[in-house]
Amino acid sequence: MTYDTASSIDGQGLPALEARLREDLKFLNWPGKDWVPARKGVSDVVIIGGGMCGMVAWMALKTGGIHNMRILDRSPEGLEGPWLTYARMETLRSPKELTGPAYGHGALSFQAWYRAQFGTASWDALDKIPRPMWMEYLQWYRHVLKIPTENGVSVDLVEPEGDLLRLHLSGAAEASILCRKLVFATGRDGTGKPNIPGFVRGLDRKYWAHSADEIDFAALKDKRVAVVGVGASAVDNAAEALEHGAAEVRHLIRRKTMPTINKMMGIGSFGFTAGYASLPDEWRWRFMQYSFATQTPPPHGSTLRVSRHANAYFHFGKAVESTVERDRAVVVGFADGTAYEADFVILGTGFTIDPLSRTEFGPAADDILLWQDVYTPPADEPSPDLGRFPYLNGDFTFREKVPGRAPWLSEVYCFNYGASASLGKVSGDIPGISEGADWLAREIAAKLYAEDVAIHWQAMLDYDKPELDGSEWTPSELPGDDRKGKVA
Repeated sequence: MTYDTASSIDGQGLPALEARLREDLKFLNWPGKDWVPARKGVSDVVIIGGGMCGMVAWMALKTGGIHNMRILDRSPEGLEGPWLTYARMETLRSPKELTGPAYGHGALSFQAWYRAQFGTASWDALDKIPRPMWMEYLQWYRHVLKIPTENGVSVDLVEPEGDLLRLHLSGAAEASILCRKLVFATGRDGTGKPNIPGFVRGLDRKYWAHSADEIDFAALKDKRVAVVGVGASAVDNAAEALEHGAAEVRHLIRRKTMPTINKMMGIGSFGFTAGYASLPDEWRWRFMQYSFATQTPPPHGSTLRVSRHANAYFHFGKAVESTVERDRAVVVGFADGTAYEADFVILGTGFTIDPLSRTEFGPAADDILLWQDVYTPPADEPSPDLGRFPYLNGDFTFREKVPGRAPWLSEVYCFNYGASASLGKVSGDIPGISEGADWLAREIAAKLYAEDVAIHWQAMLDYDKPELDGSEWTPSELPGDDRKGKVA
């Protein structure tokens, strides 16, 4: 007898899928046995970030029997992550078949969620995952696993307190809480901030926005809009402006040609995921620097979304050097001596990795070891941006520049984009997120166990539940043995 997985869920609705998932998890004895000795008033793990990364980290830790956790997110429920805020693409770039945060459970995957509602034919016809639908799936993921995310809570400052960490909060019932391990599952800007080029310094804020800002696109109707950059976020914001009636949108691109090849996609494999972190520094740097230098192109669909408008333009070799307000407009000056007048400028300039900008670390931010502190690249592989990534331990924890100045950083885990230079693409993007979460959970569990090893040893000594009560056997004499009580 064969079991048809597809027919068991297709079109049966989410209640049927949820029943299937609960049964699967029960078969696997989920969640794992709670084994961490309790400390009164102390959480074993606190996760900052209730989006995709934070939830799959919670799932992995719960699977490993770590129950005493809190997961905090500063956003309102339903707005965790970028999907319904500054992400403005129509669809995800990732192929629809990727399992993402499913953590090895087919019934927890986007595909299962989609097919349970819309059936196989609709799934086969689906090209890419619509962005708002991905957020619907993540909200279901939270619901079906009963993830106790505390929304509207920000971690403002982290300080050591003995062998613990004290987190100062806003938006919570408590002013502060204590934990043993802290996970930054904070996404793309988790160890940095939006990249704001110096050429807008001094320009009135009403004339420009970063692609990660809230933007009133309706106000751009009939306006001349300049978009700096041609990455995914730049293109998506250009499309939004065009669709809201902008008079024209001009991409201002410092590169001479459009990037067209996503180099990292070409080498994605389990081997890369598993092996990257153990490579020598020169190889890790080489992979990431080349990816940065060649640049990930904007998605095919997003680019067409812009170029189908007759009033959209792509200008290459236009490195912006200055912006000046003149007659209620912005004169954008280029390195080649030319200029363009716009009514509004959108910076599609991405994010910088800069742990020094993270207020949560307070003065200790300057103690975080960076790649630029450790590795000097060859002259033909420069990358100041890559140099500012944290140089992490193999367990996702931060390292201190000067031993002994901030040892508590080894209790803080960088499970976000900032980990990619040290550990690869396992803590931010959909393809490797479950593998990264499993890795993270193992490392945290190992450290918690080692720290409590004396307690676990005593528990072994104290364990006295017999498996045998003496009724299972009868002692007997060995035939011919007349040397009772003697030892040969």
